[in-house]
Amino acid sequence: MRHLLSVDDLGAEGIEEVCRLADHFTEVSQRPIPKVPALRGKTVAMMFCEDSTRTRLSFEMAARRLSADVMGFSVSSSSVNKGESIRDTVDTLSAMGPDAIVVRHRSAGVPQQTAAWTDASVINAGDGWHEHPTQALLDCYTIRQRLGTAAGRRILIVGDVKHSRVARSCVTAFTALGAKVTLAAPPTLLPPAVETWPVDVSFSLDAVLGDCDVVYGLRMQSERQAEALVPSLREYTAQWGLTAARADHLPPGALVMHPGPVNRGVEIASEVLDGPNATLVEQVRHGVAVRMAVLYLLLGADSGQIPPGETP
Repeated sequence: MRHLLSVDDLGAEGIEEVCRLADHFTEVSQRPIPKVPALRGKTVAMMFCEDSTRTRLSFEMAARRLSADVMGFSVSSSSVNKGESIRDTVDTLSAMGPDAIVVRHRSAGVPQQTAAWTDASVINAGDGWHEHPTQALLDCYTIRQRLGTAAGRRILIVGDVKHSRVARSCVTAFTALGAKVTLAAPPTLLPPAVETWPVDVSFSLDAVLGDCDVVYGLRMQSERQAEALVPSLREYTAQWGLTAARADHLPPGALVMHPGPVNRGVEIASEVLDGPNATLVEQVRHGVAVRMAVLYLLLGADSGQIPPGETP
């Protein structure tokens, strides 16, 4: 595999391979010195053209724990502000010889186009409404760690599916692993042609909340909305928020997940986020190990290096 642009690049076997490698890199992260030389001599460039905290820091830490060099890029301090095109930016980064470029952009398709313009491996760190494959991978890994497997699990994805690249990647990944996925959202927050997705759809959260192993809340993405799609955030929470009262109706042991950043008290109540079934902190922690696995698969798997915990 040369690039990771979509969950479809992996399929079920690839997702499982990432999770197996993440087990080894989770062990690395628990060491007194959490570092291995697997990507020594490699350079990973971060081309983040959209705000990010978790994803960017996670990729940077993952690269450094694999002993790779990290080349940062910030739009706020770059020539993009002077009118430089994405093509010229990619050409500039490529001329410096990185082995991989991690791309995040507000427009769908930019990572795919970047892959056509560079010889480096390209990782999609989120593009518009399209996909966010490494988020889906870390979510699969979190479910695996908590529930053993995603196969046969009933996963309920709630909220702003229309604008969510995370939802698109998660639906692909969860269903590839054999989970049954239900989308719960008002009609205005569902994507076009949702009937072609491999999911069930519910227009009532309360009707499906008691029959799930995982409830996955999505952030209300007001910055991507060109029109008011719900009457108000208060009304949205009343109908679609995972309040403490609603959480009481979840089956015992059901996981509460969210990709972050979360609007506390809107998508999920604070007391639910701070409860034992919530996995937000675990998702962030697992993100480092999962992104180490992705970088290793792209840059280190053919180098003769073996992941920690395996024997030649």
